[in-house]
Amino acid sequence: MTSSALHVSRHCLVMLAITHGAIATSSAAQHYELHGGQWFDGRSFTPQRVLYVSDGRFTTHRPRTIDSTIDLSGRFLVTPYGEAHNHNIESASPTTIRKYLAAGIFYVKDPESGVEARVNAIGVLNIPTSIDGVFAGPGFTSPGGHPSGLVQRNMARGVMKPGSDTGGFMIPVRDSVDFERRWQTFLSTRQDFVKVLLLYSEHFSTAKDDPREFNWHGFDPSLMPLLVRRAHAAGLRVTAHVETAFDFHVAVSAGVDEIAHLPGFRPKYDSVQAYRRDLSAYSIADADVRLAARRGVTVVTTLGEGLARIAKGDSSGLDSASRAAVLALDRANLRTLRAHGVRIAFGSDWFRANTASEVEQLRTLNVFSDADLIKIWSIDTPRSIFPGRRIGCIESGCDASFLALRGDPLADFRNTERIVLRMKQGVLLDSTTVKN
Repeated sequence: MTSSALHVSRHCLVMLAITHGAIATSSAAQHYELHGGQWFDGRSFTPQRVLYVSDGRFTTHRPRTIDSTIDLSGRFLVTPYGEAHNHNIESASPTTIRKYLAAGIFYVKDPESGVEARVNAIGVLNIPTSIDGVFAGPGFTSPGGHPSGLVQRNMARGVMKPGSDTGGFMIPVRDSVDFERRWQTFLSTRQDFVKVLLLYSEHFSTAKDDPREFNWHGFDPSLMPLLVRRAHAAGLRVTAHVETAFDFHVAVSAGVDEIAHLPGFRPKYDSVQAYRRDLSAYSIADADVRLAARRGVTVVTTLGEGLARIAKGDSSGLDSASRAAVLALDRANLRTLRAHGVRIAFGSDWFRANTASEVEQLRTLNVFSDADLIKIWSIDTPRSIFPGRRIGCIESGCDASFLALRGDPLADFRNTERIVLRMKQGVLLDSTTVKN
């Protein structure tokens, strides 16, 4: 074990080494006695004298046998982080898994993937020695709607299979009859949740037949209540991609469970010049936010990549006044959500990054305190991904999953990255090659 790691008694120690080439696994969870350390309770760090790990869960009752004792003195303990929006786990590659584990991100949500992604993940994800992931499979849109452009490009390059645009990655729906037929096919694929795409739905009636709006419209908003009813009847939660405040209104009114993206997270046509115009279409209404709060809707941020672009200053392509207007919009929307108690989760939608980058950028907005950021990242986000599981907690019966940080992240937020020990469901993950 490296010099920065914690002291662990040497009898019966189970390790998972994150190496340069592969992940060596050990699947047997041990019985541990955890001593000391400051544990994050959602607001601050408080001392914990003794805590036990048995059968992959925390307990305050001492097991009959203790295999190893871990001294956490001087360390700051948080539950693992979450990533509520990314599309980079579809292939479940060892490299991607290793990067997530190294970053302390154990829970990942993939809201739209190839129909086969969930099956491909069996035995690779959702085990103690890997990340846990959920998949929506193909997303519901309309013919020519988002993400048609991405899918067509990837099929032409051979990255996606033929048929990805007709059900393999996206499900284009024309009307209610078409939806009912395609819904039954979708159900047979046994996905974890449902993804539906709304883009500038206030203009859907004209955009759907306008070739200039190819890839910039989505699902028919009039069909949203039908989709949500069918999903909830099947026991599936619904995540809605939104772009504008009107999309947000449509989604919340229809009863979705989650909003993917804060309105205005990107400019229309992905052209920064669109940010030079009136941004009021992206300003979410108080009435819709209050309804979201009453219905327990979670809103996933996905602002980091855009904020990083704006941080480039003049090289971002925007003048200072336009940059200031976008930042003001993001702050106002986040503050409105927080004022009404809407649940927030962190997701990056940043294929080559993750929520470590998202949180870094959100911190620059000065909307959240550092304690808020840690709570959302390590407690609220994981629970939004797996709402039926006891994670993001250290009480008896919760998954024995935690990160030991070298120092206090409330004193130096960079300590959120300085991970010296990782445990997942009672299994130690020792990243000997990760620089902390």
